Amino acid sequence: MAIYAKAIVLPAIFIYFFISNEFKIKKTEGLIFLFCFVGQVFDLMDVEVSEIGGVISFLVVYSLILLLFIREHERIKLVKKDILPISIVVVFIVYLLISVLSMKFDNMQKFNIIYVLYGIVLSLISYFSFVSYITKGTFITLLMSLMAVSYIFSDIFYIFNEYFSYSVVLVLIRDVTQILAYYFMVEYFLEKTKMKRRSLYNN
Repeated sequence: MAIYAKAIVLPAIFIYFFISNEFKIKKTEGLIFLFCFVGQVFDLMDVEVSEIGGVISFLVVYSLILLLFIREHERIKLVKKDILPISIVVVFIVYLLISVLSMKFDNMQKFNIIYVLYGIVLSLISYFSFVSYITKGTFITLLMSLMAVSYIFSDIFYIFNEYFSYSVVLVLIRDVTQILAYYFMVEYFLEKTKMKRRSLYNN
């Protein structure tokens, strides 16, 4: 039942996005959904190449999301009062990155470079999201931050499932946070489109 549920969630979220966006989808967003689906298929197949296939698929997803952030958002302007919270965010992200990667490398020595790249790209997404929310505090930056947090927890609990003995609770947390990440990602895409339409209307 869990396998069937996981197989249904992503297509359902995609259909929700496609209908809510008036049956329109941009190339980058389409590629993000495609590689999310490919990564999900690798996870469900559970064959020898599933782990590296899933990691590469979601590395592409994160890289495309980071590209969207850089390309479609204003540059972040820092003021003095933002320095402390941003410093805390940076320390937290670096700590998580080092801790999780060290656990992964203790457990498996293969594909180290890919995991480092994966961690760096996810860290950059998290940094951009959290700092955007701290400096702007808008609804879309909140969605960006919630998406980043959900992806972070999903990946952390994915590694916990490999590092520790099998636990239904760990699997459940991983799957729920992954579903939440998809949901917040779609809501981010929709809000981004609404903002562009409002901007065009006002002009």
